[in-house]
Amino acid sequence: MEANRSMEAYEALLTRRSVRKFQERPVADDTVEKIVTAAMHAPSAVNKQPWHFVLIDDPGLLSEIPSFHPFAKMAASAPIAILVCADPELAHGPGYIPQDCAAATQNILIAAHAMGLGAVWCGVYSQPEREAGFRRLLSLPESIVPFSLVVIGYPAEQPAQADRFQADRIHRNRW
Repeated sequence: MEANRSMEAYEALLTRRSVRKFQERPVADDTVEKIVTAAMHAPSAVNKQPWHFVLIDDPGLLSEIPSFHPFAKMAASAPIAILVCADPELAHGPGYIPQDCAAATQNILIAAHAMGLGAVWCGVYSQPEREAGFRRLLSLPESIVPFSLVVIGYPAEQPAQADRFQADRIHRNRW
């Protein structure tokens, strides 16, 4: 049984692809809760878990996102997106926010894929116009740092699996 679980997780990692086209079909609340639960199980520095998640399923809000995020046009036609945010007061230190929130974002992507959903990671962190856009759109407190947007839905496309293995990028013991 344990070997099968490992293979299932490994397959999910290798077969996950960014999906940018979605069916006109809502994602159930219990499924979204499972995805966010997976995000909250990501590793974080000193287990501080400095994240917050803003669930965006209002079509009006989703359709505004492309006005300030040029690479999130698909949000306008998706049933839901999750904005991963950091609370610096909860973080081990400022240098750990990107690591902690990236781990949570990756867990969202893998969990969504494992549940038959498609998703795409849209970067927000360190892009002032995107951060400001989300602050305005979602009334984020000034102390909260928007990190990433994950747009999620039932896929209307099936991107091909890619072979991304590059042996020349592996170094053992020394460069």
